[in-house]
Amino acid sequence: MVLFSLLTRYSILVHSNGEQISHSFGFIDHLKGCHKGDKVRGIHELKIYLETFGYLNYNNYLKSQTHATDDDFDELLEFAIKTYQFNYHLKSTGVLDEKTIGMMEKPRCGVADIINSTTRMRSGQSGQQNNESSHFHTVAHYAFFKSSPKWPASKFNLTYAFLQGTRDDARDPIARAFHTWAANTPFKFSQIQDYNAADIKIGFYSGDHGDRVPFSSLYGALAHAYPPSDGRLHFNADQAWGVGANKGLYDLETTALHEIGHLLGLGHSSVEDALMYATLPAGVTKGLHGDDIQGIKDLYDL
Repeated sequence: MVLFSLLTRYSILVHSNGEQISHSFGFIDHLKGCHKGDKVRGIHELKIYLETFGYLNYNNYLKSQTHATDDDFDELLEFAIKTYQFNYHLKSTGVLDEKTIGMMEKPRCGVADIINSTTRMRSGQSGQQNNESSHFHTVAHYAFFKSSPKWPASKFNLTYAFLQGTRDDARDPIARAFHTWAANTPFKFSQIQDYNAADIKIGFYSGDHGDRVPFSSLYGALAHAYPPSDGRLHFNADQAWGVGANKGLYDLETTALHEIGHLLGLGHSSVEDALMYATLPAGVTKGLHGDDIQGIKDLYDL
């Protein structure tokens, strides 16, 4: 499961009727400087954030379970923050400093960075790849989902369909995203009208929409998708969608490109310029990066 989570301090939400509503997501601003031993209101929300992305799991530690729902900055929380800081190339102190808060409040994809105590964000698939366009070598840091699920070779021709009522301005940008992936992989994508028969099902939803992953107002999810071969791609109908690099709006094509990467089996990359990097600010567009393409090649032995 993948969630694009909007954790920025302010967001302008634009509905299809043009109405704009402001929301604040600076849920941990007041925790700057907190460290082990502190007890501050709001630390529980920080714990929920870190649990959501796989860094914290009190169920594994019987003696610490009493701290799962309180505002105590305990040893497990300190360790979780150190791990988070390491994954995002921050100084691994366990202190909730300004840079750590800034990273946590960026819009990001909500797939867990750590699944079953395993993370590959910093290790990735190490080794060198040749970037022919810029004539330099970079280290690959793409990742796959646990057990590396992928589509079988017999399903390289995938169909997709939009849920009835999908906003018209989303169809072309999403179709362009499929075209971009097709141009860089053996996959072919074709749109069909029969939603139930499609390999990939795309729709816009609000709040609780029946997949046990509601679009929460707390974290402001932008979209979520599922790894092979589930095929579901859900956008949050209440978010600020646009086409291109428009201030305050989230680019539909870039978001679709990222989510299709997950649909094909890619996890997150620790390369900030990569499409599969976990964060995506408003007003920003991205295309496929060499790290994304190399990840697909390695996953499918191309």
